[in-house]
Amino acid sequence: MTHINVLDPGASPLDYYGFELRRLREAANLTQRQLGEILNYTGSLVGQIETARKVPTVEFSERADAALGTGGLLSRLIGLVLRSQLPAWFREVAELEARATQINTFHTHLVHGLLQTPGYAAAVLGALDRTRLDDRTAARMARQRIFEKSEPPQFWAVISEAALFQETGGSEVMRQQLAHLLAFEGHRHINIQVLPFAAGAHAGSQGSFDAFHFASDPAIVYTEGYSSGHPTANPDTVRDCALRYDHLQAAALSIKDSAGLIRRVMEDRYGEQVA
Repeated sequence: MTHINVLDPGASPLDYYGFELRRLREAANLTQRQLGEILNYTGSLVGQIETARKVPTVEFSERADAALGTGGLLSRLIGLVLRSQLPAWFREVAELEARATQINTFHTHLVHGLLQTPGYAAAVLGALDRTRLDDRTAARMARQRIFEKSEPPQFWAVISEAALFQETGGSEVMRQQLAHLLAFEGHRHINIQVLPFAAGAHAGSQGSFDAFHFASDPAIVYTEGYSSGHPTANPDTVRDCALRYDHLQAAALSIKDSAGLIRRVMEDRYGEQVA
C-alpha cells in the first residue's frame, strides 16, 4: 500500500495527480471527508485517489477543479492519467490518435474503441479479464476526448456488417451501441460506413487496420495482434493500406445507407425486449 508521505509525484501520472490533489485540498483547509462531501463522493475515495490506489474519473476531476478553484488543472491532468492506464503496448496508439489530423479505420468484428459506449467497452475489455474493469473502461473512454478538441481529427470508420450482429454485452448494450453510432449521422468530423455482407470478398480480408495522418509527419499504419500492436511508417505499407481503404470505402454503403442499415439491425435484432 502506498503511503501518502512517501508518494513520489514523479513516479507516474497517477502519482502526480494524487500529489496535486492532496496539495490543493490542504491549501483549501479541507479534510478528505469534507472534500468528499462537497464533491458528492466519499472521503475514502478521495484518500484512495490521493495515494494513487484509485484512478480518478473525468467527472471527479471536473468537480474537484470547481470546488478547489484549480483553473482546470486536474481536468488537464486526467487525460495523461487515464492514458497511463492503457496497456503499455497500446499507449503509442493513443498518442497517435491524439496527434492525428485524420484517422481512417477498418474493423471486422468490433466497433472501434473511439466509437464505443461504456457498456460495450466494458463487455469487450472484460471478456477474459475483469480485474480493474472500471478503470480500464474509463481509460478507453477517455481516448474519445480527442473529438472535443478545438480542431478534432477527421475520423472515417468502415465497419463490417458482422460487427452489428456480434452481440457484445447483450441485446441492451448492443441497442445502445448502435444508437450511439446513429447519433453521429451528419457529424462534421465523424463518418461511419458499413461494409455489407453483400460486398463479398473485399480489400480488408487480411484484417483490421488503422491509418493515422498528420499535418507534417508521415502517415502511420497500425495493425493489432494478441496483446501487441504493430505501427509502421513504411511507405510501401502505407500506400498499400491507403489503396485498400479506397476500395473498402467504395465497396461500403454510403454514410446515409449505412445509417439506414444500422437502424434496421438495431430495431429488428436489438429492439425493446418483451419480458
